[in-house]
Amino acid sequence: MARAVTARRKTINTALAWTVGLLIFFPILWTILTSFKTEAEAIASPPSFLFFDWTLENYSVVQERSDYFRHFMNSVIIAGGSTLLGVLIAVPAAWSMAFVPSRRTKDILLWMLSTKMLPAVGVLYPIYLIFIQLGLLDTRTGLVIVIMLINLPIIVWMLFTYFKEIPGEILEAARMDGASLREEILYVLTPMAVPGIASTILLNFILAWNEAFWTLNLTAAGAAPLTAFIASYSSPEGLFYAKLSAASTMAIAPILILGWFSQKQLVRGLTFGAVK
Repeated sequence: MARAVTARRKTINTALAWTVGLLIFFPILWTILTSFKTEAEAIASPPSFLFFDWTLENYSVVQERSDYFRHFMNSVIIAGGSTLLGVLIAVPAAWSMAFVPSRRTKDILLWMLSTKMLPAVGVLYPIYLIFIQLGLLDTRTGLVIVIMLINLPIIVWMLFTYFKEIPGEILEAARMDGASLREEILYVLTPMAVPGIASTILLNFILAWNEAFWTLNLTAAGAAPLTAFIASYSSPEGLFYAKLSAASTMAIAPILILGWFSQKQLVRGLTFGAVK
């Protein structure tokens, strides 16, 4: 039987949750506020929080200096393409591991997870040479492939966890009714795992959107996403805190909006299959 929670306990938990949430969100809030300041106000000491001369000059300068919408479209194509390609590969892989496991299934899952522990810089040189040979350097196709491979272990692990919670008897019944393997995955398994697949897509889209190491090292101008757009304002030539904040705000705004409107689906998917 569940333990009763007092009103005082609820109030304390709520206050603690809000405090932690505000502490985590404060750097983002400060970046947004700084983007509306002049360069002089951005480095003023003591800093001003709300009472300063608000200006949109930084945003206009950023747009004039850099083509924001080109970088934005590159980010959308790279993040969306890598996520979609990863899901298309991971769904059959997770299905086989969840419903047709072998003696090596656990070993394969652990090996896939261990690849996330490999320092990215350790494989930069060979991948860079391969990209030069294949003509994939500074292309969106190359970044889609690399980021998909980076996030594929996470996609497989998440989908494997969700698929394990689906009763195997349902799939056996579909086979007895004459469903082929393709029909079993598309019309039986996938609809039942929609919350888990949706949360996997959202989480990996965010990871791909925020990927900086590979996007900065494998692009120059043609396929540069918003991470390169932000990095272009980190310059030793002078102080660009306000303009850097404006560029950062423009880069994180789409993903913040996406996260805000999809938070219920994300939470539902992340708790899919949990012990209730």
